[in-house]
Amino acid sequence: MANTAVKDMTTGSPVRLIFGFFVPMVFGLLFQQLYNMVDTIIVGNYLGVKALASVGSTGSINFMIIGFCMGVCNGFAIPVAQKFGEKSFSELRRFAANGAWLAVGFAVVMTTLVCLHCRRILLWMNTPEDIIDGAYAYIFVIFLGIPATYLYNMGSGIIRSLGDSRTPLYFLVMSSLMNVVLDLFTIVVLKMGVAGAAWATVVSQAISGAACLAFMVKKYEILRMTREEAKPNGSIMKILCGIGIPMGLQYSITAVGSMVLQVAVNGLGSMSVAAMTAASKIGMFFCCPFDALGSTMATYGGQNIGARQLERLEEGMKAAVLMGAAYAVLALAVLFCFGDQIALLFLDADEVQILGQVRQYLLTTATFFIPLVLVNVVRFTIQGMGYSKRAVLAGVCEMAARAGVGFLLVPYFGYTAVCFASPCAWIAADLFLVPSYRAIMKRLWREQGGLAEPVKERRDAGEIIINRWKGFRYGH
Repeated sequence: MANTAVKDMTTGSPVRLIFGFFVPMVFGLLFQQLYNMVDTIIVGNYLGVKALASVGSTGSINFMIIGFCMGVCNGFAIPVAQKFGEKSFSELRRFAANGAWLAVGFAVVMTTLVCLHCRRILLWMNTPEDIIDGAYAYIFVIFLGIPATYLYNMGSGIIRSLGDSRTPLYFLVMSSLMNVVLDLFTIVVLKMGVAGAAWATVVSQAISGAACLAFMVKKYEILRMTREEAKPNGSIMKILCGIGIPMGLQYSITAVGSMVLQVAVNGLGSMSVAAMTAASKIGMFFCCPFDALGSTMATYGGQNIGARQLERLEEGMKAAVLMGAAYAVLALAVLFCFGDQIALLFLDADEVQILGQVRQYLLTTATFFIPLVLVNVVRFTIQGMGYSKRAVLAGVCEMAARAGVGFLLVPYFGYTAVCFASPCAWIAADLFLVPSYRAIMKRLWREQGGLAEPVKERRDAGEIIINRWKGFRYGH
């Protein structure tokens, strides 16, 4: 059957649906983290410390730009999920087509701008002179590959919006394995240096994106559109931009907070930098389930808000929070018992002080994993419902908290303050997100229960709203 992978999340057990969608997402994120480690090992072993530093020095700007691309694509996929839940399949195809048109435009503009100003950005970031040429050679190619980033993430985002989290996993695994092979080929055989590592990333993502697009066209009848459905539509593009751009900015805003904190950590010396680097790598693995749970709730929220299933939406929210909390307790227990042994994968056993700091960081952050559960579940559910601007404001809260810790507390409390930076950011976001979610749901319940007719429109650009008892519509 052509559409066997498509999953309607508006019927059936919320727990089973969320868990079934969540598991492939976790494996995909864990595999991606594993690939990132292998990529780092290849560059470090074959090209040396300076090459590794060149690539590493571009991390924050890479996340800021590429993260924006990923956020925009995820935002463009949300109305697709909403229309799928609403069973408005012609409208679904219109949103998918216009999301693709916008992705092409965004890719051209962003690639041109960031490539023209790439070296200026590196100079503005005070990149050391001995590695700036390598950093430029690497990040310039990565930025040339922005169209490939849009292609892959737009395709996988639309597939996930239809309830299929397995197919994007297969293409992610294909991309990662291809990337490792191309890394070895471009670096060891062709002697292309750090630029070779960048080309390996871009080419593998482009091939996976093209394969993803071909798979969608062949396998998903629901996405086969008429010429009329594929035409650019200004009203639909406005809605997509109202959701996609704020989601992209959310990633970039988060990156700014991390950059400010990194500057503060750099001032504590190389020991603290090494400890935070190792602890962050370990923490990323343990936080993958939280990220996967968030992405799951974006699709679940989008489909159920489109189907006007408010009670079901709240059931799914509670189930996701409980699942995340159970994992948070398990993760804390594992890090408490085995955190030191895990840290030895990155550090020598003789580095006693650094190992102690790694343990301090991991246990401090893990103690606050439940607030992180709320950040991911609530924020992504709100995004799936179409209220992406509120999610951006939560990102601003995170950024302000991290920057505040970096500016105000790290100079006085040192590394201990660094350990509390992320927990402070999560709590700050929750203080905004949880009341915001409750206010949204209260309003939606009131409007759904109290409106029969006449039509009562509420304008909220780029956000989905309820206009009438019979259905949901979009405001402009």
